[in-house]
Amino acid sequence: MATYKEAPLATRPKTLDPAEYFNLSPDYRRAEEKRAALRAQLKRQYLQQLNNPHRKELIEDPALTRWTYARTNNNYFRPTAKTSLIGGLFGVLPLFVLYVVFKTDRDKREAKIKAGTYERPYNLST
Repeated sequence: MATYKEAPLATRPKTLDPAEYFNLSPDYRRAEEKRAALRAQLKRQYLQQLNNPHRKELIEDPALTRWTYARTNNNYFRPTAKTSLIGGLFGVLPLFVLYVVFKTDRDKREAKIKAGTYERPYNLST
């Protein structure tokens, strides 16, 4: 613990922080041990189900269920003025700018063709 060097952008791990590790109440340590035992029991039960060669049912993985739910029900996006502005800048504005550029170039070329001053860069007939 004496040779541990703090990282500039990361917090100290719980196992190396003396205030969090050594000054814990016995009740808190007991609760931590119970939670660790429950996690170990659930992990062992899942691994037993996963490695059972005679299984016929689907194994329910709670972590995968939570991940799928979070992926399909994305309730974290909230439309605000900032997100609307960013969406307009990156979604609508480039399309409008490209339309204006192509339209003006096409109109200039058409005006030159009508006036007879347009030199075609590629000759179609030789």
